[in-house]
Amino acid sequence: MPYVNIRITREGATAEQKATLIQGVTQLLADVLNKNPETTVVVIDEVDTDNWGIGGKSVTVRRKQGK
Repeated sequence: MPYVNIRITREGATAEQKATLIQGVTQLLADVLNKNPETTVVVIDEVDTDNWGIGGKSVTVRRKQGK
């Protein structure tokens, strides 16, 4: 049973976009690794930009700085 965890910043990904990600990842595992789609688990975690850091700064701060 494959388990895939996708983490994205919480910035308004729509339910339709997330459904497309879930379907696409499930299909990719079926196509590439011959995994059963019925037992494939995909979880999407949405993280506030204040809680996501790159280069020692939060994404919120980086974006305010134009990075």
